[in-house]
Amino acid sequence: MRLFKVFFWVLWRIWFYFLMGLPIIIMLPFLLVSILKEKWYPYFFVLARIWAKIILFGMGFYYKVEREQELEEGKSYMLVSNHTSMTDIMLMLALVRNPFVFVGKKELAKIPLFGFFYKRTCILVDRSSSKSRMEVFNRAQKRLEQGLSICIFPEGGVPDDESVLLDEFKDGAFRLALEHQIPIVPMTFADNKKRFSYTFLSGSPGLMRAKIHHFIETKGKDVGDKKEIKELREIVREIIYQQLLKFGHKKSA
Repeated sequence: MRLFKVFFWVLWRIWFYFLMGLPIIIMLPFLLVSILKEKWYPYFFVLARIWAKIILFGMGFYYKVEREQELEEGKSYMLVSNHTSMTDIMLMLALVRNPFVFVGKKELAKIPLFGFFYKRTCILVDRSSSKSRMEVFNRAQKRLEQGLSICIFPEGGVPDDESVLLDEFKDGAFRLALEHQIPIVPMTFADNKKRFSYTFLSGSPGLMRAKIHHFIETKGKDVGDKKEIKELREIVREIIYQQLLKFGHKKSA
């Protein structure tokens, strides 16, 4: 039985990367055209959402989302959620119709095919470089001025220890939201780690639950107040943490 499971997991993981690449190859001419100009990014975003849903459904994942508030068309937001799996990217794309840009680690740009478009459409950050982190703010400002939203996973990466329910949040997303006075949209992904974690021989098809919480307004708050940033960061983290407990997760040891 164990041997069968290992065989299934290996094939299933290979299938995931096949699904990542095949839609890109099929849509390649349209994807290439959509990245020629920054103002055409919304067209690329539509194709990215199709790509994400092909992967989710192709892997046997189906999602159920509870929305406490709806995003308004044409308005910019700061999207934040817990981060436990590569499928967080796909689920975020599937759930949010408003065009947004990911802020993500530069290492993902090394993935064949996916990385080519990732580094040309996302805002890449080298977390070990303070200069890189400052450039993120400049690029994010440009994207927000174009009417787009920004998505950041504020844990700064997936914790190496999978027993950690929710890691500490970094300040970046909240500084950006305050600086540009845009609402923060907390989102909780309940099952992505169970479905497809970074542990190779793990995971299974099934339900992915998500919740989009009430937005947190930043208008009128002091942009330069570090205490304000910390309060926002902790409020959002607590919302997501409590929702994870409600979804049935156990507290970290």
